[in-house]
Amino acid sequence: TFQRQLQQSDCQNVLMKKVFDTHMLFLQINQSAAALKHIFAALRLFVGKFPSAFFQGQADLCGSLCYEILKCCNHRSRSTQTEASALLYFFMRKNFEFNKQKSIVRSHLQLIKAVSQLIADTGIGGSRFQHSLAIINNFANGDKQMKNVNFPAEVKDLTKRIRTVLMATAQMKEHEKDPEMLVDLQYSLANSYASTPELRRTWLESMAKIHARNGDLSEAAMCYIHIAALIAEYLKRKGLFSMGWPAFLSITPNIK
Repeated sequence: TFQRQLQQSDCQNVLMKKVFDTHMLFLQINQSAAALKHIFAALRLFVGKFPSAFFQGQADLCGSLCYEILKCCNHRSRSTQTEASALLYFFMRKNFEFNKQKSIVRSHLQLIKAVSQLIADTGIGGSRFQHSLAIINNFANGDKQMKNVNFPAEVKDLTKRIRTVLMATAQMKEHEKDPEMLVDLQYSLANSYASTPELRRTWLESMAKIHARNGDLSEAAMCYIHIAALIAEYLKRKGLFSMGWPAFLSITPNIK
């Protein structure tokens, strides 16, 4: 009934946010497996009808949906895990189609961010979650329509990166009383996201906090300068700042 209003400003509007938040509420309040099945079906319809709400403009809706679906991928019920994995695969596929079969950059980034958040919030990463990742990979392998495009490879790369984050986090837990080992692990995680500035920044900020907590202030400062240089380089490529990372060379040659 309100499709025209919902599609205003490329689906970036107040009414869309309200409708989306109502859908999310169904996932945020505990539901039976039978009810969840219908909620996932409603979300599939919703994403199919309004893809630009998730894959264009602000990334808030995309991030919130990824967070809630991933939470369901860790559900006790096997059927709910399968349904959630299927919805997540459908969501990534829609992103790929929306980007004219070029990439799933947005859902990739938001899913990794959501995994990092969930590790802190609910401690995901056990066998249930690994089972869901395997289901998603199986969908990618068996999708005949996507056989001749890059999509299955992108899905595999994403699930591999999620496993890397989970593994690194498990190691961090083991070494939480060894600050130098902990920072080393965070540094290698930040490096693995060299091509994704937003995630690299997340881990560099985390490193800076550990350094500051240990009283290693020059190391913390180095992390913040790297974050500033990343942002400067991004703004330069957008044509909003003329210098990029060399702006920080006078502070440290390490910025290269």
